[in-house]
Amino acid sequence: MLKDHADLIASELSEGTGASVALSIVASGVRSGLDIWFQDLEKRHGPIVELRPHGLRAHRVQLRFGNFSKQILKQISEAPTEDIQLARSLVTSIGGEANVEISGQNLECWTIDDGRFTIEATLRHETTAEGGDAIVATCREVIVPIMAAMAELIGYDQIVPEGTPGELEGALSLALVRRRERNPRNRLLCLRLHGYRCNCCGLDPQVKYGSAGKVLEVHHLQPVSQLSDEKRYNPKTDLVPLCPNCHRAVHTRRPTPYSIEELTSMMGANVH
Repeated sequence: MLKDHADLIASELSEGTGASVALSIVASGVRSGLDIWFQDLEKRHGPIVELRPHGLRAHRVQLRFGNFSKQILKQISEAPTEDIQLARSLVTSIGGEANVEISGQNLECWTIDDGRFTIEATLRHETTAEGGDAIVATCREVIVPIMAAMAELIGYDQIVPEGTPGELEGALSLALVRRRERNPRNRLLCLRLHGYRCNCCGLDPQVKYGSAGKVLEVHHLQPVSQLSDEKRYNPKTDLVPLCPNCHRAVHTRRPTPYSIEELTSMMGANVH
């Protein structure tokens, strides 16, 4: 039953979206579903994701808006172009095994015009949909990118504590970059686009270490320290995943880190 995995679902979604979520049971017949929304919004005032079993081996996911979402819809309509592009990319990144439909709109160029906007996706699994592995797969492959897209449009951001370097007067643009750098949606999309292997040594930490292998780091191809103005990173062209060893190695040269190609060449030259 989905309700038995509520804590697991909440953990997966909070980690993937960078925002806390709330869940409630939706009882309907023998097999109940879950409604999921952002915790700091009342359920009826923002986007709601409904997760339900669909047959024995599939999950059906639907995003809709609550009946009193006017303020959030207005906020979404004013989202910067960069945020809209990232949100669209997140939805487009949903795996090809899932069937996705967006209220009669194009999957790559959709717009939230009003509260009738919906996203529906169905993901079929090889085993029963009630198992923990299937539920985690649906969270990671479907619900996380959908809710991360909404979080981006609404404007959820990682909070930088007071006193963090870069927040002093005269370094405001750097503070903005660092805040953006910590955006978990950038990390999420970087990994979805480039894969879960280190771009230098090819290590897949989750294959090697299992549940302890969520250690890949996101490397900025243009060093943050060399930016003079705020930059909104494009996860496809500006970011790559590196294992901790390779990430530290590229930064042993300062102020300009080694390029991925330089480090890869060095690794090949030192193989015995």
